[in-house]
Amino acid sequence: MSPAGDVGPEPMDLVVRDTLSVVTMDDGLEIDGGWVAVDDGVVVAVGPPGDEPAADKVVRARDCLVTPGLINTHHHIYQNLTRSFGPATKADLFTWLTTLYPIWAGLDEESVYLSTWIGLAELALGGCTTSSDHLYVHPRGGGDLLGAEVQAATEIGLRFHPTRGSMSRSKKDGGLPPDEVCQDEETILAESEEAVRRYDDPSHGSMVRIALAPCSPFSVTPELMTASAELAERLDVRLHTHIAEDPDEDDYCLATYGRRPLEHLEAVGWMSDRTWVAHCVYPNEAEIARMGAAGVGVAHCPSSNMMISQGLAPVAEFLRARVPVGLGCDGSASTDSASLWMEARNAMLQGRVRSGPASMGARDALEIATLGGAACLGRQGELGVLRPGAVGDLVCWPLTGIPFAGAVTDPVEAWLRCGPLSARHTVVGGRLVVEDGQVVDGRIGDLLRRHRIAARRLQGRG
Repeated sequence: MSPAGDVGPEPMDLVVRDTLSVVTMDDGLEIDGGWVAVDDGVVVAVGPPGDEPAADKVVRARDCLVTPGLINTHHHIYQNLTRSFGPATKADLFTWLTTLYPIWAGLDEESVYLSTWIGLAELALGGCTTSSDHLYVHPRGGGDLLGAEVQAATEIGLRFHPTRGSMSRSKKDGGLPPDEVCQDEETILAESEEAVRRYDDPSHGSMVRIALAPCSPFSVTPELMTASAELAERLDVRLHTHIAEDPDEDDYCLATYGRRPLEHLEAVGWMSDRTWVAHCVYPNEAEIARMGAAGVGVAHCPSSNMMISQGLAPVAEFLRARVPVGLGCDGSASTDSASLWMEARNAMLQGRVRSGPASMGARDALEIATLGGAACLGRQGELGVLRPGAVGDLVCWPLTGIPFAGAVTDPVEAWLRCGPLSARHTVVGGRLVVEDGQVVDGRIGDLLRRHRIAARRLQGRG
């Protein structure tokens, strides 16, 4: 086999070599013992053993399965400040939210910066190289929370898709959140446009993209949903929200709007390929078909759905209808963990429970975690694949030790069926973010100490 792409005489920035196998996600190409060369932030070549080019940095990935970096399409990173919050651990979704909203009203720039830095470090350890985030709580006087997130992501080096979330329908208007975490619609739209102007980079290989993300049918008005869709069209950015997450949401939408959640999404102008939604556990067959025809993507959040007992999302049905499906770990106060490897494994297990053992294997879950995530974020061909021209984001997974003893037939199936597993190396744009199982940035001890102080303050514990 000859290498894919041209390799010039000058050393590459990075070559990952001596692998167990490279899974490119490029038309099913898997290369035993293969290598990946990255230069100037993008993949320039992949190839078989023996053809490795010279590089300034060589990563020898012995006994490692190499995959594209995993993509997290739904998160609320600030929630790692309230993990395992006792009063909410046995609550349903609406009770869980109303318990935590008043606590999150204490967010400020410092706490959001710290939670984002720690949250992205956790994701990198779990093989994530690109993460979205849905920051929908903007307390009065909290400062530029989105800017604090972008600063943390820039420092740690993960590719970042924060969304400018919002809530405008408070308790007094028939919604769930309290007044102190809501904003008026004029402010939301103005700050959304400013966030895109300041932080969004639409170029190939960009590290930051912004989307607009009114929170949910029970926390924003139809008017804000419609205006956000119009603004996203004008600014050419994507749209994100929660939809069809819980049976209570069906009841709320029918009582409040006279239509089901996905009918509501269509009525406010969101049924388009600019949109990806979180959870979507309870669509009916006709709604799934309309989503597929429109190109609406879904962030599948298996661990969160199980933790809050929301049910099993119809992933097999989505895929048959050509609905783009990516993975999301969701907020750290609902799943209390943020590992995309774990989400991929739980997606595989949930799919098999719902639709049978033939419906979901490790390669299917990996496709959702890579190519599906790229489709949800509107970056097909750029993220989630290892081929010339794609971004140089990859993960080296060590298939060694007791958990993998006897797994000698299929390294991809072993990757997800055995374990648990964390990344040995996580590379973003040709730069090591995790090396030898450790976050490269040496400040993590100090940031963990500051994060603990912020979490205790937020929870009223000093």
